[in-house]
Amino acid sequence: MSGDEVIFNLKNSHLNTGMRGVPVGTCRTSFVTPTEGVHYCGYPISELGGMEPEDVIYLLFNKELPSEEQSKVFKSDLASRTALPDGTRAVLASLPKDGHPMDWLSIGIHTLGMLDGKDDWKEDSLNLIARMPRLLGLIFRYREGREENIPEDNSKLSLTERFINTLQIDGVDHDKMRRVLNAYLVLHLDHGGGNLSTFTGKAVASGHASFYSAIASAMNALSGPLHGRANQSCLEFVLKVGTSDPVEVENFIREELAAKRPVFGFGHAVLRAEDPRATYQFALGEEICPDDENFRIIRTLREVAPRVLSENEKISNPNANVDIASGTLLHHVGLTDPEYYTTFFGWARVAGIGAQIVDERTKMRDGKGVPIYRPKYIAEAQSLRHIE
Repeated sequence: MSGDEVIFNLKNSHLNTGMRGVPVGTCRTSFVTPTEGVHYCGYPISELGGMEPEDVIYLLFNKELPSEEQSKVFKSDLASRTALPDGTRAVLASLPKDGHPMDWLSIGIHTLGMLDGKDDWKEDSLNLIARMPRLLGLIFRYREGREENIPEDNSKLSLTERFINTLQIDGVDHDKMRRVLNAYLVLHLDHGGGNLSTFTGKAVASGHASFYSAIASAMNALSGPLHGRANQSCLEFVLKVGTSDPVEVENFIREELAAKRPVFGFGHAVLRAEDPRATYQFALGEEICPDDENFRIIRTLREVAPRVLSENEKISNPNANVDIASGTLLHHVGLTDPEYYTTFFGWARVAGIGAQIVDERTKMRDGKGVPIYRPKYIAEAQSLRHIE
């Protein structure tokens, strides 16, 4: 290898690595540190987990927590935006019931944009945030063949209460479901600007596509098993473990590793400690479902898996991440089909990605907005031979 080739390889060592760690912009809504995890506008997530989602959404858009009066006004504003445009339900009724819920969500978001897009970044973002509970509840019902006798939407309810009201599941503790969904939304709202779904949404918006097109694209990015669908895989993993006995759990983990299968719910690209979002969910689980069998399993996994994983020197963080507990808590409160779990992730990220898109389109560069994303690709040597 020549000296020039060595220099080229050193300068371009980031190529074909998925842009991992390559700075491309700034983020005003959130950042992640190795010890405290995600922060929203400077607040560590450990301080926000018990708040109402509406107040944390206000924080992402306004970069400060609301006063009591500001919270009231913001909730009233969202309540005024909740009505789905005519024609939404007809589109949902036409979709194949065996399609993945994330595909339904993407199409549903596109539908709202086609029927009632305002061509205003912030207006469209707040409208979609306000309409997500009803849209997601209808997606559940239409996929399950429960199109009849759907309760009227009640704009006086909170975001999570409106979803629960639309979903209308009998025999569940609605207060527990509300608490779990509130925590889920707050803990998943945002996670810096560099994850796949956020980057995708901002990149699409940079070409001045509609807000709804950008968010639908972000949902498509989120739907993959290496990104948002990991929480679905995590509950499926917990159900596969099937026991809370520490010895059997350790044997199971070692067998999975020996077969080169992933141990879901552990590890994080930035964190070097247990994810505070996992810590919060474990505390919530100890309060609402300490004897739930799946919770007992993840409690044991939390103790055993880091010890086994840390035997591998290549694993820099063997600790629990946000996905380990979320599926178990959702399952406990009556949301038992893991195929839907990524839609809850998408519901949350609509707000975080939306806030970042509004920032990039209306705040960055003194209001001019970030230019269209145009990353550079380098031609490989063999593709240049025809011009030698």
